[in-house]
Amino acid sequence: MAGGTGTRMNAGIPKQFLILAGKPLIIHCMLTFIKAYPDITLVLALPSSHVETWQSLCNKYAFDIPHVIVPGGETRFHSVQHALSGLPAEGLVAIHDGARPLVSETLIRSAFQTAEAFGNCIPVIPLSESVRMLSGESSHPVDRTLFRTVQTPQVFHTANIKNAYKQPFRNGFTDDATVAENMGETIHLIDGDPINLKITHPYDLAMAEYLFERAHS
Repeated sequence: MAGGTGTRMNAGIPKQFLILAGKPLIIHCMLTFIKAYPDITLVLALPSSHVETWQSLCNKYAFDIPHVIVPGGETRFHSVQHALSGLPAEGLVAIHDGARPLVSETLIRSAFQTAEAFGNCIPVIPLSESVRMLSGESSHPVDRTLFRTVQTPQVFHTANIKNAYKQPFRNGFTDDATVAENMGETIHLIDGDPINLKITHPYDLAMAEYLFERAHS
């Protein structure tokens, strides 16, 4: 999924096109999926206004791995709808955020293997900081061990997630798991990877640069 505009980065271009270690973020994502599964089919949801930008980047960075481009939608939900519409019903599909360039081959394979066995797979990580719940003008502490933050890739049996995305959009659909869960699916969790961070703010990109350098030094 690279259909957003990344306004919180204040970068002037969609964040998935920002450069990390000499390559756009989205190219890092796609290369890792290809390394994990060389015969995988890649579908890229892009803002329609930036398809030419992407094609220019492919030329500039000699990125010639075959992939299908679909137009992004009004929301992430609609971008996923567009991407799923052209896929066959059989098999498994991983839905990944183009702003998570540090995803590992290990996590990708683990997510696919779990989804193959249980129907779906969502990587999550425990909270490391204290958490408080707001209630009007007051707040109270909650047990952080009961909560997890959610990552991608989220992997599903393709027929099931295609069917789930036939639902009308709801504001509560914050990720693919919530869409599937609303159709009655039980969500299966695995341990995510703290390094698999999402680039949302400028300091996230600086952290990703540091982590990438450590991993490749």
